Amino acid sequence: MKNTGERAAVVLPPSIAAAFFLSGAAGLIYQIAWQRLLFANFGVDIESITVLVSAFMLGLGVGGYFGGRVADRFFSKSLLLFCLFEAVIGVYGLASPFIIDWTGRLGGDSGLLTVAILNFFSILPATVLMGGTLPMLTAWLAKTPSGVGNAIGVLYFCNTLGAAIGCFATAFVLFIFIDLYQAIWLAAACNFVVAILAYTEGRRHV
Repeated sequence: MKNTGERAAVVLPPSIAAAFFLSGAAGLIYQIAWQRLLFANFGVDIESITVLVSAFMLGLGVGGYFGGRVADRFFSKSLLLFCLFEAVIGVYGLASPFIIDWTGRLGGDSGLLTVAILNFFSILPATVLMGGTLPMLTAWLAKTPSGVGNAIGVLYFCNTLGAAIGCFATAFVLFIFIDLYQAIWLAAACNFVVAILAYTEGRRHV
């Protein structure tokens, strides 16, 4: 006899798993590419890495918190919001080389601290949006009849696996065959594909 007290596990749609995998890969491509762009502004690796990692850690944390609040408030539109976040990240990705170059020239005659602050806040909005994506997907999964179950763990796994592969591919493959700007364009294309995959999956459940 089936145990009625056993909670049904969520079957994560393959398109959503693939979307969050690509999202993780895009995030690491951005991180490595932006570090190289920031290096041009600082001239020293340690400062550019410090600014980049700080912006990512703060952005992901803040984005996760406020993303959860937004997902709770607009629960029925959580997947659409996820698509919107990914699309905006993609747009920022396309513009990021120009934004980072502009902030570097803006603070070119200033001290190191001013340059660091300008570059920190030029990256922060995109990382906040990245941090808000998981709460959006989690809220959408919570609407399924079987509940959330282990799907959040699967999402983390797909995202982390994508990030690891994105990091390896960027350093050992992409930068061999394409230049820095093309790598960033590829990451932005991944964001747009993620938005399309998630939107298509959402239409199937309407």
